[in-house]
Amino acid sequence: MSKKIRTVLGDISMEELGFTYSHEHLWCCPPPQQTDRDFELTNYEASLAELKTFKAIGGQTLVDASTLDYGRDGSKLKAMSQESGVHVLGVSGFNKHIYFDQWVETESIEQITQRLVKDVEIGMDGSDAKAGILKAGSWYNLIHPLEEKITRAVARAHKLTGAPIWLHTEAGTMGLEMLDILEGEGVDLSVVAVGHSDRNADPYYHLQIVKRGAYIQYDGPGKVKYYPDDVRIELIKNILAHGYGHRLLISGDMGRQSYLHAYGGGPGFSYIKQLFIPRMLDEGISQAAIDQIFYTNPAVWLAKF
Repeated sequence: MSKKIRTVLGDISMEELGFTYSHEHLWCCPPPQQTDRDFELTNYEASLAELKTFKAIGGQTLVDASTLDYGRDGSKLKAMSQESGVHVLGVSGFNKHIYFDQWVETESIEQITQRLVKDVEIGMDGSDAKAGILKAGSWYNLIHPLEEKITRAVARAHKLTGAPIWLHTEAGTMGLEMLDILEGEGVDLSVVAVGHSDRNADPYYHLQIVKRGAYIQYDGPGKVKYYPDDVRIELIKNILAHGYGHRLLISGDMGRQSYLHAYGGGPGFSYIKQLFIPRMLDEGISQAAIDQIFYTNPAVWLAKF
């Protein structure tokens, strides 16, 4: 029997997943230490409108990567999924140490592990919306001791639940080192995706990640403030040319009000589907490779239940 994918409305088959954005944000409220409130997405109608736009252009599944330390709300994700007709996946885990609550320091790894398992098997935030992914994060060019602690908890929760793992890397650093921690805990790296990797636009580094069996995720298309999309196109071509197209995920990480059309910003959820993918084709990336990136790879990565 084939594995299932865990959405906030229940488990679905790989065939039901369809066109997928593997890292976005619909509802989040970072703690007060994040003084830039552009990161706060708490307008339900605006977030729902953006999700409906995604649906209208052919989107079928979206991963909301908001975590325990980032103001996640399982009931809101469930309601948005029901109203939009889009499959939505929720995440259990953590972003980075500057957001952590005090209990992350005081609780044991085993206690934190059980919190994560509960999110996956029972429901998030007092709802019956179950998390379909586990998430750990690190800081810029270092892994804080509390980040190592939660990464080990994520590894242990994965071993108890089977849930796939997504890694936050700050500016694309410390991905290999986080893989070391997971591997040391006995995690098969084929269930792991290393996010924000295109922020560190180093083709050699990216190949080191995929050669270890992990997925690499590029989630910056349209964010010209970092660098233009031609850099991302070349990074994609590098992965494909070396035979690792089956290890590539692409999404937008539109986690700011100023990134979402429904909040008055851009480029929004439509950008990748309507502008970036046509550019990929124009630049010689095949439709087969694109289908693998947005349909097959997310389905294989997420189907762990």
